[in-house]
Amino acid sequence: MAQSLTTCTFCGVGCGLYLETTPERIAGVYPSVSHPANKGKICIRGWHVHEVASSPDRLKAPLLRKNGQLEEVTWQEAYEFIASRLKEIKGASGPDSIAFLNSPRCCNEESYLLQKLARSVIGTNNVDHGAGVYSNNSVNVLLDMLGVAAATNSIDDLEQSDLIIVDGVDLARQLPTVAGTVLRARLSGAKLVVIGERRQRVAENADWFLQINPGTEAVLYGAMAKLIVDHGLMDLAFIKANCSDYDAFLAQAKQYDLIAAAQTCGVPAEQIEAVAVAYAKSKSSAILYSTGAETRDSDSIRAAVNLALLAGQIGKVGSGIFPLAEHNNLQGTCDMGMLPDRLPGYRPLSAGSELESVYGAKLPATPGVTAAAVLKDRAKGKIKAVWLDRYDPVNTAALGSAAKALEECELVIVQHLFLTETAKLADVVLPTTAFGEETVSFTSTERRIQLARQAVPAPQGITPAWQQIAQVAKALGSDWNYADAAAVMAEIGRAVPSYSAADYDSLGVEFGRQWPCTKDAPHGTPILFSGGSGSFKFVPVAKPSAPAALSTDFPFTLVLGNSSYYWNQNVLIAHSEILKREYRVMLLDYPQGFVEINADDAKEMKIRDKQKIKLCGGSGCAVTVARVTPEVKRGTVFVPYQELSQMQAMRGADDARFLAVRVETEVA
Repeated sequence: MAQSLTTCTFCGVGCGLYLETTPERIAGVYPSVSHPANKGKICIRGWHVHEVASSPDRLKAPLLRKNGQLEEVTWQEAYEFIASRLKEIKGASGPDSIAFLNSPRCCNEESYLLQKLARSVIGTNNVDHGAGVYSNNSVNVLLDMLGVAAATNSIDDLEQSDLIIVDGVDLARQLPTVAGTVLRARLSGAKLVVIGERRQRVAENADWFLQINPGTEAVLYGAMAKLIVDHGLMDLAFIKANCSDYDAFLAQAKQYDLIAAAQTCGVPAEQIEAVAVAYAKSKSSAILYSTGAETRDSDSIRAAVNLALLAGQIGKVGSGIFPLAEHNNLQGTCDMGMLPDRLPGYRPLSAGSELESVYGAKLPATPGVTAAAVLKDRAKGKIKAVWLDRYDPVNTAALGSAAKALEECELVIVQHLFLTETAKLADVVLPTTAFGEETVSFTSTERRIQLARQAVPAPQGITPAWQQIAQVAKALGSDWNYADAAAVMAEIGRAVPSYSAADYDSLGVEFGRQWPCTKDAPHGTPILFSGGSGSFKFVPVAKPSAPAALSTDFPFTLVLGNSSYYWNQNVLIAHSEILKREYRVMLLDYPQGFVEINADDAKEMKIRDKQKIKLCGGSGCAVTVARVTPEVKRGTVFVPYQELSQMQAMRGADDARFLAVRVETEVA
C-alpha cells in the first residue's frame, strides 16, 4: 500500500496523518509521530473519518429540481441553471437579495472563492459561515483588544505552561488531542484550572475545578483581576510598554468584591483567590476557551483577555490566549473573509479599495446579513436566494426554522457530499470531493496553514468545490482561470497579508506554516507578540448585575451545550459505520434523547434515571427523559443541542443561552 502524509480535516486541531491507499481507495490511517499538534496520537474520529469517502450514499452527479423532483443532470446544465437564476434574482431584487453561506469545514480555497463570488461578481457582503449562527463575538473582541483574531501560541506550547485554564470547553469530547496535551502538561507539573457548569473528564484531573453558576464567567474573571491588583501582581512594565486604557480598566476592576463574586458564581472565595494568585505568579499561564456563543458571551472573552494583559501573559512560550475552534477550518474560513462585516485578512469593509486591484471589480461597502438572520427569518423576507457550501443548517439544532426559511426562498444551491436534509430542499445540488480526494489547504486552531493532500482519485466526474464556484463565476461572465488550487492560494497570498508567503511549496514542508507567514517571516510565526511586544487595549467590563433570582415557579436554570450524544447527528459521523456506532452508544440507554439533572436534585424530587419528565418555561412545556448524573451542577438542567428542536415550544422566541424552567414528574 502507498502512504500519503496529510492533515486530518475533522476538528480544529489539524493533526498530521498518513493515509494508506490502494489505487482506488483509502484503506487505513495512522498518525504522524513528528507532527507538532498530535505527536503520534489521534482520536477515534481521526482514525475513521476517511471512511466517509467510501460511503455508498455519496452523490454521483449534479441534481436539478424538475417538476418538483431532484433529477440527475450534466454539470453544464447545472452551471447554466445557477448562473441564469442568479442573474434573474439579482436583476429583480438586487445583489443583497442573495446570500452565500458555508461550513467551517470548507477549505481555504473554496471559502476564499465563495466570498469573492459574492463580493466581486454578485456585489453583496451577505457572506457568513455556519458557526456564525452562534456568533462571531470572539473574532471581534480579539481584533479590538489584541489586533488579531486567533490563538496567540501553538498547541505544543502548552507542554511548557506552568498553569493552564480550560474554560467552558469539554476538551476530552470536543478536541481530544488538545486534552491529551493539557493532561501531559499536568503530569509534568503544570497547574490545571477547569471552569464550567459541567464536571467533565479533564475537570477530574484539575487542581481547581470552579463549577460556576451559568453565565457568570465575566464576574469570575473580574474578581480575579481585582485580586491580582489587590495583591500587587500586575505586570506594570508589560502594561506600560504595550497596553492602552489601563486606568479606565483599573477603575472598573476596583468595583468587584470577592465575597459577592463568589456568591454570584457559586464557588468558594478562597478558590477564586488561589487561582487568581497562581495565574499571575506563574511564569507562563494560558487560557483556553470555546469560541461558540453557546458557552461564551463577548464580555466574558473581554474579561479573560484583560486578565492576560494584566498579568503580562502574552508573547511568551506556554502563555497566551487560545480561542479553540471545534470545526477543522473555522480559523481559515474567517481568515478568508467569510464574515459579513470583514474582508479577507479581517480588513474592514471600508478597505475594499485595497482588494479591488486583486479582484478587478469594485466591492460593496454595506455590511451583509449574518447566517442567523438568513436562516431564522430570511433577513425579514429580503433574501431570495441562498448558496450553501458543505453546510447543512436544517440538521443544526440551533436553527429550528432553517427549513422554513429555505422553503420560502426562490433559489437554494447546495454543494455537499450527500443528499442532506438541507439538500433535499435545494433547487440544485452539486456533489463535492471528500477527504483525501483533493489537494487543498486548511488553517487549524493554532493558525497553522496546512495541506490536505490528494491520496486517491475522486469519483468519476466529481470536481472540487472551489472549481465549481469558479465555473459558476465564469458562467456569470467573469474571467476566472485557476489552473489548480495552488493558483488560488497564490491569489490568497495577495489578498490576505498574513498569508503572503504561504504558497504550496512552503506549505508542503515542515507541517505547514503558522501565520503571519510573510516575506519577513517566511517560516511562519509560532508565537504572536514574541517578547511581549504588541499594541494591546484593555476594555473595561461593567460589573454584571446579579443574575435574576430563580423563582418558586421556575427554580432551575436550563443550560444548552454539547455532549457526545450530540455528535451522532454530524453528517461525517453518520456516514462512517464505526464512528456512527461509537457516537450512538448513549442512544442505547436513551433512544429518545435526554436532558441531564443533578443526582441530588433528582433524589429530592424522586426522579429516576430514564424517567419521563416535563420541562416548562415561560412559553410552554416539553416532555423528555432524565439522565441523572453528578456531572451537572445542582439547580441546573443540561440540554444537549440535539434536543433543542424538541424544546422550541418551551423556549418560544427566546434565543438566550439560559432559561428559567421547572421540572415536573407528572407526565400525561
